[in-house]
Amino acid sequence: MWSLNKCKLVFYAVGLIGIIACFVPSAIKLADLPPGEPFSELYVLGPGHQAEDYPFNVSAGDSYPIYLGVGNRMGSSMYYGVDVKFRNASEPLPNGTAPSSLPVLYEYRVFLGDGQNWTGNLTFSFSNVVFDGNISCSVGKLQVNGVEFEIDKTVAWNNVSDGFYYQIVVELWQYDQASDRLLYDGIFVSLWLNMTSNA
Repeated sequence: MWSLNKCKLVFYAVGLIGIIACFVPSAIKLADLPPGEPFSELYVLGPGHQAEDYPFNVSAGDSYPIYLGVGNRMGSSMYYGVDVKFRNASEPLPNGTAPSSLPVLYEYRVFLGDGQNWTGNLTFSFSNVVFDGNISCSVGKLQVNGVEFEIDKTVAWNNVSDGFYYQIVVELWQYDQASDRLLYDGIFVSLWLNMTSNA
């Protein structure tokens, strides 16, 4: 015959097994949640590798370092293109479906495993900058990472924001296996610049 202590022990053991049996399917369901929506990241960092201190007021002859970053959260390895373009305020920007029609000035090609990030430097400077008082500003050349480009872009003085505004535009492209080429991802970042006289 069982003593009262043995009966209590059996009762506790059966109760514990019942609780575990009820909890395990729920725990498995929680642990097996579907993955989040796959995505890619594109970002610009300032000269200190932080999201701050971005160059804004720029002038001819000075160099400005920034950093571009790409993050792969697609669930598999990815091959990316990062295209750098330069525009004045009236030229087309990319959108969610189409890249800007501006020419690519500089490009990076990056292969990333799932969960990996890449950061690359982009140092730019300007030359042949001509001001026509407070009427217009013309930029003749842009140098990106030591490579010089003839750009010849002119902007009118912006009366609302008081400046001559240009923009560095960076687009993200992904390799598409079906077409065997890079396709625009619909993601872009930009950096506004106010051209100033260094006089």
